[in-house]
Amino acid sequence: MNDIPNLDDHLFRIPDANTLFGARPSQHPPRILLLYGSLRQRAFSRLAVEEAARLLTAMGADTRIFDPKGLPLPDSEDALHPKVQELRELATWAEGMVWCSPERHGSMTGIMKAQIDWIPLTLGGVRPTQGKTLAVMQVCGGSQSFNTVNQLRVLGRWMRMLTIPNQSSVPKAFLEFDDNDRMKASPFYDRIVDVMEELMKFTLLVRDRSDYLTDRYSERRESAEDVSQRVNQRAM
Repeated sequence: MNDIPNLDDHLFRIPDANTLFGARPSQHPPRILLLYGSLRQRAFSRLAVEEAARLLTAMGADTRIFDPKGLPLPDSEDALHPKVQELRELATWAEGMVWCSPERHGSMTGIMKAQIDWIPLTLGGVRPTQGKTLAVMQVCGGSQSFNTVNQLRVLGRWMRMLTIPNQSSVPKAFLEFDDNDRMKASPFYDRIVDVMEELMKFTLLVRDRSDYLTDRYSERRESAEDVSQRVNQRAM
């Protein structure tokens, strides 16, 4: 490509539909990890996540809910802490995630952020979240807000996740759950159904193609240069 002199022809790839859609579909249930952002005994973010997990299970997913109780603050303990190891293993296991946080002072809770901060961008040379799907939700103590879901979207992008277009924000969450801690029928419940349905569709679409979708020219180039440097060092 003489008209693009800065391009390394050996590393340049033309996106190919046959390669993208040629992957054989996985047969195991989609693996979804759900995180919530409160330690209260009756935490509405947890109740919303439990409703989401029931819906995902009904749609054929394999779900896991992480309990943040006992998770240390980031950098206050070694990464070998049992709760950190549990969270990281689940993040590696998952093919998609649901993040649900209360909104506190116009933001996600520290409990929610701590969980995300403990998931590293790289783990043993592997990015545990890259190319995986994400659905974001929030619960509000008062009127409806979207501050927290917007912040979660930023974090999802930073973690190189595919955040689905739909989202859920439940206002006055204390009115939306019955005495058995089940969510009442309402448009807010219907929205959670919509979000989980969309998450399942995107996970089925992406999970067998995430390596191809996240294969980047700049990273191929960097890897080639790293290999060349190591080879030259040995030669010296």
